[in-house]
Amino acid sequence: MSKTEIAKRLIAIAIGAAIMGFSINAFNIANNLTEGGVAGISILLKMTFDLDPGLSVLLINIPLLLWGLRELGLRAMIFTIYGTVCLSVSLWAFNHVRYPMDDLLLAALYAGIFLGLGLGLIFRYGGTTGGADIVSRVIHKRTGTSTGTAMFYADIAVLAAAAYFLPLPQVMYTLVAVFVGSRVIDLVESGAYRAKALMVISERDEEITQCILTEMNRGVTMLRGIGGYTRKEKGVLYIVCGRRQVVRVKRLIQQADAHAFVTVMDVHEVMGEGFARQG
Repeated sequence: MSKTEIAKRLIAIAIGAAIMGFSINAFNIANNLTEGGVAGISILLKMTFDLDPGLSVLLINIPLLLWGLRELGLRAMIFTIYGTVCLSVSLWAFNHVRYPMDDLLLAALYAGIFLGLGLGLIFRYGGTTGGADIVSRVIHKRTGTSTGTAMFYADIAVLAAAAYFLPLPQVMYTLVAVFVGSRVIDLVESGAYRAKALMVISERDEEITQCILTEMNRGVTMLRGIGGYTRKEKGVLYIVCGRRQVVRVKRLIQQADAHAFVTVMDVHEVMGEGFARQG
């Protein structure tokens, strides 16, 4: 990895952490909304004991970071350590920023959007903010459990604890914020671009391929398949295109073979010739 790439990642992670620190203080804490993971624990500690979130995030993460260093090594943890420190500093820097709102739904939407934007930026450039991420990675290494599943249960545990300390409406609006945040994370981490993938099964695959190549200048991957019932060999085409091109691609397929079997799938990230490079 070049020095320029490293600097780019460090700057992006710092910006993402700053957005998270602002969001947690301005919207979550100001409106008694918590969050999943260590961030949620720090918010509860702030609400209950008035403990500085920047300090509590760091204190909670120190043993987790040491555990992660022992289990995963410095190379795998370097950007996690950096992201954790950046988040702690950002929480401290924005500690007095508050935007209380009468409409808790609006507050939850703001919290989810900003926190998702910050965390998505951190994830996109290879960082994390420690906490549940470290636990999930260690559990995955030891047991094979997926990191997503481990993080989900960790967040559920924190949100369940929040139900004991917070009124039910705040808990429900917190769930709204978490849901919105998860969608924004996906959007930022994978990029705003969305494509479509078409799988085409046809005996006239050569004609379909030529139509798409000449009419749309779009690449086609040609595969060979065998029908499970007929045992006859058929052509299988894999085509990736922009959302606005799907209708035209399907029309060309129908013109070449009205009996072609076509499936259309969402593609959340595309890298390579003819598509924008991610990151």
